[in-house]
Amino acid sequence: MTGLKGKTAIITGASRSKGIGAAICRSLAESGADIFFTHWSPFDGESGNGEEPEFPEVFKKELQSFGVRAAHMEADLSRDDAPQMVIAKTEEMLGAPSILINNATYESHADFKTLNREILDKHYRVNNSGTILLSVEFAKKFEAAFPESKDGRIIHMVSKGPDPNNLAYIATKGMLIGITEPLSVALAPVGITVNAVDPGPTDTGWMNEEIKNHLLPLFPAGRLGLPEDAAKLIKFLVSSDGGWITGQTIKSEGGFTGK
Repeated sequence: MTGLKGKTAIITGASRSKGIGAAICRSLAESGADIFFTHWSPFDGESGNGEEPEFPEVFKKELQSFGVRAAHMEADLSRDDAPQMVIAKTEEMLGAPSILINNATYESHADFKTLNREILDKHYRVNNSGTILLSVEFAKKFEAAFPESKDGRIIHMVSKGPDPNNLAYIATKGMLIGITEPLSVALAPVGITVNAVDPGPTDTGWMNEEIKNHLLPLFPAGRLGLPEDAAKLIKFLVSSDGGWITGQTIKSEGGFTGK
């Protein structure tokens, strides 16, 4: 598999050392890509994952130890100006990006009795509006900066399943699955592939022992999913070897048998 030296990758939602976003950053940096990551610590505190206020600067130095450039910014994708700000800051600090990993997400449990417009809108603004408009801004910048290139990459991190207590999250992630194929067709002439990756249940620190014991029998490989599992697939998809794969939603969940 070819390396990523000379490429700049944006990874959104890298706020915690054990998260999928951080694993993706490490994997791409190891392959030579310069890394621009965004974070939004208030959500980690609100969601119960725990804030790591020193993480961004410490993590930047960790990524630089791979011999690549790294930079970061705090970004609330629910803000209307966030997509333009992320692209502009990336270009200012590292140059025009050619890889975008839409990992940032908003999640708040809601069943049919508690779901309301406010909860749905919070999910929509981050998981759909912010993410899709960031993808569009990225594509426009890529087209202008790399008119002859065919190595642009967009990847959406998605989810699915019949969880009745997580209606807004699954609905909005379903919209990302839905837009992946038509966006891939729109951006193929520009030289950008668009895919979605579903990592399944992943042990990023949020699972207690009860949850682990419930999920483990549903993994036929005999272990839980790890952040590095999704990161390895993404490293392949953004490489030149993954250039003929587009418009796909790919499960990277070890044969998970749960629903």
